[in-house]
Amino acid sequence: MDTRPIGIFDSGVGGLTVLTELRKKLPNENYIYIGDTKRFPYGSKSKETIIQISKRIVDTLISKKVKLIVIACGTATSQALEELKQIYNIPIIGIIEPTVENQMNEKVKKVGVIATRGTIRSKVWETTICKKNPSIAILSKETPLLAPMAEEGWIDNEVAKSAIKEYMKDWKEENLDALILGCTHYPLFEKLLRKELGDTIKIINTGKEIAKSLEQYLKENDLKNEGIGTEEIYLTDTESNFLNVAKQLFHKEIKIQKIDL
Repeated sequence: MDTRPIGIFDSGVGGLTVLTELRKKLPNENYIYIGDTKRFPYGSKSKETIIQISKRIVDTLISKKVKLIVIACGTATSQALEELKQIYNIPIIGIIEPTVENQMNEKVKKVGVIATRGTIRSKVWETTICKKNPSIAILSKETPLLAPMAEEGWIDNEVAKSAIKEYMKDWKEENLDALILGCTHYPLFEKLLRKELGDTIKIINTGKEIAKSLEQYLKENDLKNEGIGTEEIYLTDTESNFLNVAKQLFHKEIKIQKIDL
């Protein structure tokens, strides 16, 4: 048994969709979450900037004695994960590899990926999917308005509906087998995406895939906690909208602490 917490970080509220899935799958674990709301959004920042920000957050999580770190952010995963793995002697997991490993099987012939500008332009999803299954046809699209709307809590209003409709209009006739939500903010729009793309497409929430893979990893490495799980949530800048979205996800009031990074 290992009672040390699991560290999680994101640019803002999106990573809470990952924390929610981890809580469902691994309710006995302790979690420390850092939302870097001061520097949101990450999607338009350079690779070098993302790496420096991520290092600062990882250093903070390590100082809090975490046993592993989950990068609950598509942009930070695509831009910084490999560099962080080379620097730190602690397990660091991103959103991409667990999703591809669990979902990109022989049943998938055509997949769409939506994510931030930085993630899509890195082509890391295409590279990782092709390594796993080179026969899959991949469509990718930058959807930069969605994460800011999620941060504002605009997840089911007319602005959100119009944005989703515009982003998905070219894909409605593509006969996609699956749609990967390549930013952790995007599960908040799953209902709207489903409405545009129909019931036959599989919408893949990366948080669920991380939870599956992490459960197996903890078991194999004897790192599971058997106690009563707790969570500490830190923000680099206090946001009232964060609390509103968090309440929708957790169905309860949560305590937020300020952290300087």
